Amino acid sequence: MKPNTQQLNNLSIQVRRDILRMVHAVNSGHPGGSLGCTEFLVALYQNLMDRKEGFDMDGIGEDLFFLSNGHISPVFYSVLARSGYFPVSELATFRHINSRLQGHPTTHEGLPGIRVASGSLGQGMSVAIGAAQAKKLNNDNHLIYALLGDGELQEGQNWEAIMYASAKKVDNLIATIDLNGKQIDGTTDDVLNMGSVRAKFEAFDWDVIDIKEGNNIEAIIAGMTEAKSKTGKGKPVCVLLHTEMGNGVDYMMYSHAWHGKAPNDEQLANALSQNYCEGESDY
Repeated sequence: MKPNTQQLNNLSIQVRRDILRMVHAVNSGHPGGSLGCTEFLVALYQNLMDRKEGFDMDGIGEDLFFLSNGHISPVFYSVLARSGYFPVSELATFRHINSRLQGHPTTHEGLPGIRVASGSLGQGMSVAIGAAQAKKLNNDNHLIYALLGDGELQEGQNWEAIMYASAKKVDNLIATIDLNGKQIDGTTDDVLNMGSVRAKFEAFDWDVIDIKEGNNIEAIIAGMTEAKSKTGKGKPVCVLLHTEMGNGVDYMMYSHAWHGKAPNDEQLANALSQNYCEGESDY
């Protein structure tokens, strides 16, 4: 039984609390993009993906997800833990020495749910395409999902991969772009203006879908359901997810300042007070 919208919204609040506490505890990490992608990853793991019980690296017979912009690991770790991949209590070890929860996800620590190391930007699309082609070779009809940052698209390897995916008709791939318009040094328009991301993907012969309310659970589920309906038709699918960096914490929103900055004690208390719901269970 899939959780209803209220349950998904409550879980999103819990995940935001996890993100804030994880980053604050070590005075290190990336809260902005993590908060911006909270609703998306909650919807993906709790509603949209076809997942098996347990975890194995082969991932045969289930949908797979690859996080390309690995610096938003706090949201990924929280959603994985809250989805049963490893104990929620382990979130308290984020970025500690010898922890499995390093600042960027890595596979050598053997953390369930992590299929690829993703610290260097620009590589996740290539990995996702390879996994999608492996699915086809295995006659496995499940889907590959990938999440990339919009600033990350400024790196050239992405475009080689994007060209390849359409040329080879990798139509079991849904690549979502976190289109928040911000990166560590400012807005994406100021750092390196990419023009219309939609036009670029369409020029590379992808099907493109916009989710204008990228922090709304119902809009995400509706948009991703539409994206799933377009798979298997000869083209890869791109979802442009319009999010707000720092979503859910008023002083973090509408600015790139919290891309990689941890809140102090007072700021944490303020942020947590904005993200309260009945039944919360902090680690």
